[in-house]
Amino acid sequence: MKTLRMKKSILGISVAVGLAGALTACGTTAPAAAPSSTNSTSQLSGTVTVFAAASLKSTFTQLAKDFEARNPGTKVNLSFAGSSDLVTQITQGAPADVFASADTKNMAKLSDANLVDGTATNFATNVLEIAVPPGNPASIASFADLAKADVKVVTCASQVPCGAATDTVEKASGITLSPVSEESSVTDVLGKVTSGEADAGLVYVTDVKGAGDKVKGIPFAESDKAVNTYPIATVGSSKNKALAAAFVAAVTSDKGRKVLGDAGFGAP
Repeated sequence: MKTLRMKKSILGISVAVGLAGALTACGTTAPAAAPSSTNSTSQLSGTVTVFAAASLKSTFTQLAKDFEARNPGTKVNLSFAGSSDLVTQITQGAPADVFASADTKNMAKLSDANLVDGTATNFATNVLEIAVPPGNPASIASFADLAKADVKVVTCASQVPCGAATDTVEKASGITLSPVSEESSVTDVLGKVTSGEADAGLVYVTDVKGAGDKVKGIPFAESDKAVNTYPIATVGSSKNKALAAAFVAAVTSDKGRKVLGDAGFGAP
């Protein structure tokens, strides 16, 4: 009996030690497992190349700086030109990650060719305004004044969104212009005015505002006949889709639209 009691005692001690070891093992492994159960958001990194309409130069430069500041380790490369020129470059294989157009027509060219991801997002609108040198030496007061024989007016070429908008206004108003030159981007038109090479140019409201005292803006009622809508999308061949999508999200966010609104762009 004594021997039996001793065996039971030893067995009890063994079981207790085993349980204690198991509990100790659980206690030591639980903290180690905790970090793996916490899914932290991966940080954005790398470079994103953004092709954007020339009229977006000021706002996208600001948006790019803000984006880089919020996402250390990222770099936004910006390329500005007329939307039609950018479409041609992307179609020919230029390494763009994001495309922002000054009209839906040029974005549709890429969409139809399956060169952008999903559906583009409209993020802003813009309308035309007459830009004249300070002092308005040609005394321009209306859209009709641009058709006068002695007025040197500059416009965008028809394939560029600002040129297409000009064509729309001409048809709606019945007034035909005879520009001394047709430029490939709205910034080139503005440059002709600020350099004194033209008496007037048709640009966007945002370009006049951005130019400050270098030009004077002349609003005209017919401009509401051609409201340009700006879409943005990630390019299908992008090498950094996550960063591209994040930049698009930044542009279309409330903060992004505030930057655009402050520059004179309308809501989409």
